[in-house]
Amino acid sequence: MRGYEQQARIMKALAHPVRLRILDILRREEECVCHLTTVLGARQPYVSQQLAILREAGLVSDRRDGLIIYYRLHDKRVAKVISAVREMLTGQPEFAEGWPPIPERPVSGCPCPKCEVKRSD
Repeated sequence: MRGYEQQARIMKALAHPVRLRILDILRREEECVCHLTTVLGARQPYVSQQLAILREAGLVSDRRDGLIIYYRLHDKRVAKVISAVREMLTGQPEFAEGWPPIPERPVSGCPCPKCEVKRSD
């Protein structure tokens, strides 16, 4: 039963629209909380709470760079799982109607270091 319990923990973490959107954003590259907050249009404590659930399920990992914590997919196969479910629904593994696109950098109003660098280019 232990294997099913572990599997259920991962599936529970995936069973939330905001967490799925976070994972979609992290498919491209690692991101900091302030960037995720801006893209999601959500408050920082809420985004951090969702990231904690994803981290506890083993779906994301983090690294610290000074005061900034960056999150990334712990295992790239989670992107394949998300794509497979999307394809079951739409016939397309990537974005389709009903899924908001991931904005390109720089994101308006985002104070993250990556957006700031891109703005100064």
